[in-house]
Order: sequence, then structure tokens, then C-alpha cells
Amino acid sequence: MLVAAAADRNKEPILGVVRQYVDHTAHTVMALEVASGTGQHCAHLARALPNLHLIPTELDPRCLQSISEYISRWSLNNVEQPRTLDASKNWETWGLRPNSLHLIICINMIHISDSSCTKGLFKGAGKILQTGGVLLTYGPYSVNGILTPQSNVDFNQSLKRSNPAWGIWDTSDLQTLASECDMKMERMVDMPANNKCLVFRKQ
Repeated sequence: MLVAAAADRNKEPILGVVRQYVDHTAHTVMALEVASGTGQHCAHLARALPNLHLIPTELDPRCLQSISEYISRWSLNNVEQPRTLDASKNWETWGLRPNSLHLIICINMIHISDSSCTKGLFKGAGKILQTGGVLLTYGPYSVNGILTPQSNVDFNQSLKRSNPAWGIWDTSDLQTLASECDMKMERMVDMPANNKCLVFRKQ
């Protein structure tokens, strides 16, 4: 199993936000995780929220294997075997029905991927989420053109040096993207290490 130190640090704060969007009275809450990484987050969420039915996804074969190993280690019967998903591709290639999900989770993808992935994520969410469903994203963001603190400014410059297509998005640009996909940002939650959770709800 792969282990990311950052995932170990942020999995509990992220759970604290996700928990608020999983109706504990519902028999099953259907959720998709886009860019699941090592599998640490989906395993942590699934163990804490037994009525959450999670579909983890990745492109990296090593991550797909790691996710499967986490599922086996914890005997998680509310997590499906991971699927290969490219967020930059049309949502119809994702293998999910329109209006079929309550929740989509995307942790630390937006700033380390091409803009086509972020646009694809929002377009897919707008189609696959039920009305009232939630897209929850986590990572560093600038707010109305202002990026703080300096460590995030430095991080953004480092990202762009690594790959000019990468970089920290501004919340206003994501709000515009959301509105084009029949969603609205309803909440921004400050998180540890200068990150944020953004909550978009399908209208």
C-alpha cells in the first residue's frame, strides 16, 4: 500500500467536512471519489461512514493497486474496486448514469492537473449528481484574486515551474465554471495547512 504523509495529516479534517454531507438516516449515500490517490482518504471515509458507498477512481496503475490493497486490508464492503477514470474525458466515458450520485469528492487534484481535468470534473458533476447533490473539492485556492499566505504563493510558483499547465485556481473561476454546469458554490471551509474545502451544490 502506498502512504502519503499529507493524506494522513488531512484525512481527519476532511472527514469532518464530508460527514456533514452524508445523511446518516439514509440507507445508502452514493459517492464518487475522483483522483483517489493512494486510497487513504476513501478507506478513512468508508470506515467512519458505513452508509457511504464509495467508488474510488484513478489513472495511475500504482494508485489503483494501492486502493485495492486498502480495501482488502480493512475489508471495506462499502467501497467498490477502483475504476480507471480520466477527468479530462467526457463524463459519458466514466461509466456512471446521469443524476445517480449524492456526492462527488475530489482531493488535491485541481492544482496538479491540466485545466481540462478541472473543467471535466465540473461538467461531469453537473451531469452525474442528483439535484441537490454536492461536489466537494479540497486543496489550496486563491480567493477573488488573492493568494495567501506566502507559502502558497511560493508553492504555486513551484507548481508552474514543474508544469506550466498546473497551478492554484481562484475560487471565482471555479464559481463561474460551476454556474456553467448547473451548480453553485454554497460554502468555503478553511482547513489546516492553508487549504480549503469548497462545497458546490447542483441546482
